[in-house]
Amino acid sequence: MRAVVYDRYGPPDGLRIENLPKPVPAARQVLVKIAATSVNLSDWETLQGSPLYSRIGGLRSPARRTLGSDIAGWVDAVGSAVTRFRPGDEVYGDNLMLKGGFAEYAIAPESVLARKPAALTFAEASAIPQAGVIAQQGTVGAAAGNRVLINGAGGGSGAFAIQLAKRLGAQVTGVDNAGKLDFMRSVGADEVIDYRSRDFTRSGPYDLILDLVAHRSVFAYRRALAPGGRYRCVGGSVPALLRVLTIGSVAGRLTHRRLGVLAVREGPTHFEPVADLCVAGDLVIHIDRAFTLDETPEALAHVGEGRALGKVVVSVN
Repeated sequence: MRAVVYDRYGPPDGLRIENLPKPVPAARQVLVKIAATSVNLSDWETLQGSPLYSRIGGLRSPARRTLGSDIAGWVDAVGSAVTRFRPGDEVYGDNLMLKGGFAEYAIAPESVLARKPAALTFAEASAIPQAGVIAQQGTVGAAAGNRVLINGAGGGSGAFAIQLAKRLGAQVTGVDNAGKLDFMRSVGADEVIDYRSRDFTRSGPYDLILDLVAHRSVFAYRRALAPGGRYRCVGGSVPALLRVLTIGSVAGRLTHRRLGVLAVREGPTHFEPVADLCVAGDLVIHIDRAFTLDETPEALAHVGEGRALGKVVVSVN
């Protein structure tokens, strides 16, 4: 099978196509023939080896030679203990632990997969598991009349988060680079901010901040929160995350605000409800571009360099 592989952390030009043996599933694993794999910021971080937490399991070199966790495709073979799927089933899921989606075939645990809704294309289904779950869990608690700010709102998780917060009746402010302002408005943001020209932590105050690219001071985030408000971050620099986990919890409690890192809960139980909203038309999947397997380096760069409007997908078959 053809697979995109890399052997050391660094830029996308370190990726290459190799012909590898088709893997064989273990007892509780499924072999998926990949139709599409969406690109997440986590793929870019694991390619770069930065932030440091992206090297978990492989400090000096990548633990998995092939990236790509949000997969969709057909069941090709199943392990002896698999009971939920059989060859030919259309499936999708977040294969974050094993990855391997930027290839013609990937091994995934049975537990991370769900049957693909017939109303969704493979590309659409692959766009949901990681980005949709982060957005859904990150906007819990938003309500009518609340002011919600989403930092990094022009990407995959952000585009979902804008829509989910609006469905709950919130007034939403989206923050990203200047090239994404019109896109965020089109998705539903009431106000947009170019982070390069305006400090969003000096606006507000906000009842909820979902920060997808945390890099700022804990005290700046606290300043932007209304009394009783909540700040959640997922992703960002290691120093910023550590400050939120330590100083943030104390500083927030003292001023009746809550600052913390979003502990994302994974799996079909969490991403299938988001897919149901997409099927019902209550949530729109925004796919910026689809790349071929050979174009995987360009797809990763498009996301990692902050150019993607919504989701980016690699179409394999």
